[in-house]
Amino acid sequence: MKVIKRMIVIAGLVIITGVLSAQSPPHPNGGSAPGSGNTPVGGGAPISGGLIILLALGMGYAARKVYDARRKVLG
Repeated sequence: MKVIKRMIVIAGLVIITGVLSAQSPPHPNGGSAPGSGNTPVGGGAPISGGLIILLALGMGYAARKVYDARRKVLG
């Protein structure tokens, strides 16, 4: 009985995922579509400032891990 219930639930989930659909994809560039021209569809948001901060934080985290590991080994 438990196996049948489990199979029904799994089959229902599979059917639901096939029936449900997300939004349609964005329009390609051109016309009255958002981001018309040579800019990408999502806009031309710069990521360089955030990328530099992310890299700096990652280097700081790695340096701290190396420092803690060396301190643990040396006693």
